[in-house]
Amino acid sequence: MKKTTTKPGASKPARGAISGTAAINRTLVIVESPSKAKTLSKILGSGYVIRSSVGHIRDLPRSRMAIDIEHDFAPEYILVKGKATLKNELAALSQNAKAVLLASDPDREGEAIAWHLAELLNVPLNKKCRVRFYEITANAVREAIQNPDVIDLHRVDAQQARRILDRLVGYTLSPLLWNKIRYGLSAGRVQSVALDLICEREREIGRFVPEEYWNVTVKAAAPGDRSYEMRVDRLDGKGLWKNSLPLLIANESIADTILAEVRSNPIVVSEFRLRESRRKPQPPFKTSSMQQEAARRAGLSPRRTMRIAQDLYEGIDIPGRGQTGMITYMRTDSLRLASEAIDACRAYISSSRGSRYLPEKPNIYMASARAQDAHEAIRPTDVTLTPESVKSALSAEQFRLYDLIWRRFVASQMTEAVVANSTLLAEAGRVGMRQLGESLIFEGWSAIWPLDLKGDLLAKAEKDETLTLVSAGKEQKFTRPPARYSEATLIKTLEEDGVGRPSTYATIVDTLYDRGYVEKSEDKRLMPTSLGMTVDEFLKRYFDRGNVSSIVDTGFTAQMEQELDEIEENKRAWLDVVKAFWKDFSQTVEVAKDAKRVPLPEPEPIGEDCPECGKPLVRKRGRFGEFIACSGYPECRHTRAILEAVGVMCPKCGAGDIVKRRSKKGRTFFGCSRYPECDYISWNQPTGEKCPDCGAGLVKKSMTTFCPECGYKALLDASTDA
Repeated sequence: MKKTTTKPGASKPARGAISGTAAINRTLVIVESPSKAKTLSKILGSGYVIRSSVGHIRDLPRSRMAIDIEHDFAPEYILVKGKATLKNELAALSQNAKAVLLASDPDREGEAIAWHLAELLNVPLNKKCRVRFYEITANAVREAIQNPDVIDLHRVDAQQARRILDRLVGYTLSPLLWNKIRYGLSAGRVQSVALDLICEREREIGRFVPEEYWNVTVKAAAPGDRSYEMRVDRLDGKGLWKNSLPLLIANESIADTILAEVRSNPIVVSEFRLRESRRKPQPPFKTSSMQQEAARRAGLSPRRTMRIAQDLYEGIDIPGRGQTGMITYMRTDSLRLASEAIDACRAYISSSRGSRYLPEKPNIYMASARAQDAHEAIRPTDVTLTPESVKSALSAEQFRLYDLIWRRFVASQMTEAVVANSTLLAEAGRVGMRQLGESLIFEGWSAIWPLDLKGDLLAKAEKDETLTLVSAGKEQKFTRPPARYSEATLIKTLEEDGVGRPSTYATIVDTLYDRGYVEKSEDKRLMPTSLGMTVDEFLKRYFDRGNVSSIVDTGFTAQMEQELDEIEENKRAWLDVVKAFWKDFSQTVEVAKDAKRVPLPEPEPIGEDCPECGKPLVRKRGRFGEFIACSGYPECRHTRAILEAVGVMCPKCGAGDIVKRRSKKGRTFFGCSRYPECDYISWNQPTGEKCPDCGAGLVKKSMTTFCPECGYKALLDASTDA
């Protein structure tokens, strides 16, 4: 790849920079983050000077495309704004250092950062200056430092090819969207696929027609205090269930026919089956599965999960150990584990749980064919650092995530869980019914990681035994549309489709939020805004053509990811990939330039005028839901929240209503409707009741009523909507 550089900086350190003499006869190690530098300083000692580049030190300028299409798509890099002093300091240190080691993160992005640093500091690219830390522990760091490698230019080419493709798409499509829809819009290569998935799901929901069906449930008893609750699943020997629902009980008339048959005939057991099944443990975490489970079990967003994981990877101050890297590198799609880590885990399981929980051979996991195997799976660096033993050194969020990572890793090397599955089949005249049950025989790995069982084990019934009818009932139901994506399920879908990479998952949804294309529904699902739907429809019309410019097609984008992998593996030239894309993409853009302007849906007026300029107020949607704004925007920027009353008077002033509001970060809180006259605020919903101990206002907290003044706590009444 043709590499372009910035002009050389000043030869002497800028004012405020640390003198280059600090590195005389010492090795300069440059990492990405200050916290990682802090950890490494304690490990490596006085023979090393550790500095941080604080991410990229050089990048494409934001003000223009900066890709020379006419000259083999050469990128034009500039020094990142505000980093001139840092660049001069690093240059001065490198001139006096015994050696320079570039230890940015061990992925494509980190490889590119190392290359940028090498060019800026005049480090020869054939020199073994590249160090990759897959975990930040004393042994791993020292081993990496003693075995440096050259910068992997094929990996650099793959990263720059991605950067160039993203820049070509973004800086070509954005002006097109400004011209055809609205000024200030933008589109991205991977984000356009994610937006299309969200919008297509919304269209599916809009097209969905509910289908009526009925559940018929039969409760029966037998001697020995045995009881059963069966679902009707057959009539005249034919199955009534379809797609896991009794859809063929399509109306109340059929349900009544079934009930009459059950009530007028004896219930006879036709079969009772009991069998054992073995449940294999789940693999250790990769980036996507960590994000999904952190969202599911700890309520953490993908971006927050990655931030916490970065902290755990870079190092936590552990009493008695000092600054310690807690987990291996967290951007990975590999399930591979180092043999040393497996041996240590098996030793821990044997000593803490016993031989019954340890399989004869280690459990080995295989990632998908698309996975890059440069890193291990995500695991604790030291399995003996149990979550409870380090809890005092971690924040609440760090503990929750480390606990998940540790448990998933240990469970992955444990024996299978053994489950008893029971099935009861019974007949009543023309009607057949069924009940399923499960129970745990041996917990195995589920002693560490949750195993979700469906139902309890059924009491044994004998074939041809007659059961006593206790009750039989019917319930009308309707099929439900497909669920909107959550952040976690969207990431799972993108990964399954081969779109994006571990380093990009967390930023995809945030980008859609920031552009105003997507917002969160009340149940925290991803819902496209009218603007997002309009942009997606425009992109689908012109950029979903079954060729190499189909940027909203998952298959095309997955193929691009594969080609980037092939560049890294030296199987394809980066320039061939970029040229092939640009040839068709640029032609498609020319066609789209002739499109008519697309009108955006008009905001809904609320029947009030703006108190500042007199123009009508309208209802709009933003990242965190609906709000009221002036129709004269941007000339008039008056806005106000849509306030939802909760039916409780303000406990502070006694005159206003408590209303639900949202913070700038989208978090729900409760305040007085008379704000700013009354400044009452609470993260928890007030109940309207007084504390029996101190008289302060009670709030709902989890499943309790809680007094924020004295700490009084009581369980919520069962009828209360908590």
